[in-house]
Amino acid sequence: MHPYLEAARPRTLPAAVAPVAVGTLAAAAPPVQLRPERAVLALVVALALQVAVNYANDYFDGVKGVDTEQRTGPRRAVASGLIAPKAMLRATVVALGVAGLAGLALAALAGWELLLIGVLAIVATLGYSGGPKPYASAGLGEVMVFVFFGLVATTGSAYVQDERLTLLPVLASVPMGLFAVALLVVNNLRDIPTDRLVGKVTLAVTLGPARTRVLFATLVAGAYLAAVPVAVAGGSAWLLAPIVSAPAGLGAVAAVRGATEPAALIPVLQRTALAQGLYAALLVAALLVTGLGGVEAAR
Repeated sequence: MHPYLEAARPRTLPAAVAPVAVGTLAAAAPPVQLRPERAVLALVVALALQVAVNYANDYFDGVKGVDTEQRTGPRRAVASGLIAPKAMLRATVVALGVAGLAGLALAALAGWELLLIGVLAIVATLGYSGGPKPYASAGLGEVMVFVFFGLVATTGSAYVQDERLTLLPVLASVPMGLFAVALLVVNNLRDIPTDRLVGKVTLAVTLGPARTRVLFATLVAGAYLAAVPVAVAGGSAWLLAPIVSAPAGLGAVAAVRGATEPAALIPVLQRTALAQGLYAALLVAALLVTGLGGVEAAR
């Protein structure tokens, strides 16, 4: 695999696609005209920001010595010498530039108020592991992931479609955010031993392995429970369809509970991403079936 593609951590990218798909289809009740160019731009923004935060994390943790040879999990490009620090920093800037340009185009189409959200997203991307006080080391990474890869990504994708904020996409953003946080929790649970050694105080380090496993199970359970208010707001039992994917989520929970070594948690990331992808796909399908998702192309 190419070093930059590997550093982008492809297994995490579904966390960027799912909320955009859900938000776009949950934009509003009919009649809604789907604006495909806005959906594509929103997807570019989400993917570019996801890649940027992965690159930035690789860069900052590499130059700070947070990533060491003792770390379990996919190799980090900077720490392993695959990519020079300056080159990774340039790649981060390029990814942020792509997100910025796509966001600027979206703002021109849907409203300049989106620029503020874009600036905050870029600051959050760099502040995760960069700066003198990275918030990932203050136990706040999960909060920011929920906000930007759940609430903002989903409701923002809905907003650019019809330029208003409605209840359905707000509620649908909750399970998307919970799954995104669950992905981060798996990573941080795996990295507890090495993070402790280098003084990186994530929420998982603070809680410890046992309580972090409980947190993961709570996040996954919460995502499925969140289907109920979505169905109530949408006025259709079809919107409970994501619950069908519960076996995938329960499988990830069981894998986390049974993992006794950090290496055993590596496959759980993919299983959690699969559960989120299935959940999102079923919700999108339900939105289409019930007619709540905009399917008519705008002229």
